[in-house]
Amino acid sequence: MSDKAFKTLLWFAASIILIITGGMLYSLTSGAIPAFKQFGFFEFLSSSEWNPTEGSEKYGALAFIIGTIITSILGILFCLPFSLPVALFIGEYFKGKKIASLLGTIVDLLAGIPSIVYGLWGFYALRPIIMSLGLSPQGFGILTASLVLGIMIIPYAASLSAEFIRMVPNDLKEGAYSMGATRAEVIQHIILPISGSGIFSSYILALGRALGETMAVTMLIGNANGIPNSIFDTGNTMASIIANQFGEAYGLKLSSLIAVGLLLFLITAIINFIGKLIIKRNNL
Repeated sequence: MSDKAFKTLLWFAASIILIITGGMLYSLTSGAIPAFKQFGFFEFLSSSEWNPTEGSEKYGALAFIIGTIITSILGILFCLPFSLPVALFIGEYFKGKKIASLLGTIVDLLAGIPSIVYGLWGFYALRPIIMSLGLSPQGFGILTASLVLGIMIIPYAASLSAEFIRMVPNDLKEGAYSMGATRAEVIQHIILPISGSGIFSSYILALGRALGETMAVTMLIGNANGIPNSIFDTGNTMASIIANQFGEAYGLKLSSLIAVGLLLFLITAIINFIGKLIIKRNNL
């Protein structure tokens, strides 16, 4: 194959990705337009009413946007105390040793487990604990879904963070050790400050992943169409409402669900763009 033909093939492959992305955005926008026309874009965003009764149909995405934000942020907060130590374990403390390689392999395996398996585990293992503690009558709710979501994104955040930790120049670390610094001091004063922006971007990207999680959250959040008053209440996310009601939807309800999907698409794209931008600006 000539260089020109190979270059043409690469351009074709790259353009296919752009066409697919553009096609998705066009399809979602076209499907959402009837809902936006009927209820108004800003009214759709600010209303929490979800009434499918014929003759008085009214749909709004606010409750699902709030549910998505709460579960995703709580998931990140639950993930942080575990993923960062794992990243330090793999990327610094036992870097290059068999135990780090073993743990790294386990982390990669956990990242590849289907979300429905996490959902089943949460349903049969975590939900009864939440129920026995009296935090939720049936064990379903924002808290249960967020806990499982946090566990799900630990491997993703830990793996990304470990990569940035490994990128810290050895010269700086060796210089600190030669001056008598301890391992903890090197981590605190050299590794974390240098890799901090990369680690932060890892959690931004993990947040983008959490926003679109569907099956595990759908199985555990309780699927109530309303704004939750606390993390112990049941609720819905943008992904879970689509998963629950898309199969039976038609007309304005279908258009409203597509509009929710469009909003989720845009929010996730913006979050991921911010994460990538942080990485690029810090030359990571």
